[in-house]
Amino acid sequence: MKIMIFICGEGLGHTSRCLALGKELLAAGHEIKFGAYGYSKDLIEKTGYTAQEIPSEIKLVGKAGGLDLTGSIEATLKSAQLLGGPKILKLLRDFKPDVVVSDSYYLGALAAMALKLPVYLIINQSNMEEFFKNRGVPIRIIGKLTKKFYKEVFEKTDKIIIPDYPLPYTVCRKNLNFAPKLREKLFYSGPLVREKYEDIDSIPLEKPHVVSLIGGFGYREPIFRKVLTTATLDPGINYTLISGPSLDPSKLGEIPKNVQILRFVEDTYPYIKSSDAVIAPGGHSTIMEALSFGVPVLSFPDEGHSEQESNAAVVEEEGYGRILSYSTPPEVILECIREVLEEEAYRNKVERLQRLSGELDGPKAIRELLEKEAGKKVS
Repeated sequence: MKIMIFICGEGLGHTSRCLALGKELLAAGHEIKFGAYGYSKDLIEKTGYTAQEIPSEIKLVGKAGGLDLTGSIEATLKSAQLLGGPKILKLLRDFKPDVVVSDSYYLGALAAMALKLPVYLIINQSNMEEFFKNRGVPIRIIGKLTKKFYKEVFEKTDKIIIPDYPLPYTVCRKNLNFAPKLREKLFYSGPLVREKYEDIDSIPLEKPHVVSLIGGFGYREPIFRKVLTTATLDPGINYTLISGPSLDPSKLGEIPKNVQILRFVEDTYPYIKSSDAVIAPGGHSTIMEALSFGVPVLSFPDEGHSEQESNAAVVEEEGYGRILSYSTPPEVILECIREVLEEEAYRNKVERLQRLSGELDGPKAIRELLEKEAGKKVS
């Protein structure tokens, strides 16, 4: 089959899980084309694939540790490409796919529907109107329009793929709200993780070891610095902080002996597998990666980002880790780290999710779904 994969470029989690699916489809002999933009397109090309440039659809901006909703709306409107629709239609007409998979990129889904192509939508949030609650009147109006728009898209989609564990283990469940008539369209694939646990080699990290995937730049820098301070409180716990290439470690002052800072890591899976706990934001894909590798999560969701806050809340409620905030002091962060390191209940729960992720095999499950449903129409 020829399969077009459209990717929302806001947050690399969308890209990572589409790369996992693309790898599976290519290995099975299918022809695929990625459509992406911004740093999503860059990541695809760094991975060794090619990607077609597509118009950006939404811009998220933040400040002071939170999501700036009004600023995000303004940035999206300013970056809107009036000819985006025709460009996507031309791309589809030229490639002539048998099926379109769209990861939260709604312009691609709409274009595919216009051409009467099968559409499979990957999402981990259906209640986007939550972003607009308790805001000013104009933003609340946008929220109502948003809800109506997504409802109609969901009704016209062939299948809605949730890249998460099926209930009762679903991490993104608080972000899902579908009408009863749509439930037959839902497909819980299991996590879409680019590498399998058994295929990743461990690396020699001094134990116990905590890996932080929160970059030390932008509005997340305060968390990065708090983790550094936390490390000084107990030299018996070791840390690897993956900071991102834009951070200069020399500006951080003296680095504790139990901390190593890495400015860039192309493949974080060996670090996740070899760690005893992962510090991460509340993004869905990063949480899926940690849980698929059987590692508890200490989640710092972006303030005002309802989707991340809901993911982190489920992590806390189900005992997969702890939810923290930008205001959590280092002393409390340390106690939470000790808790997930020392209490066996956390380890038992995440090890169960590691096994379940392998059994579900999300990329394979989606490939088989496409071959069974869309493949029939091709043949």
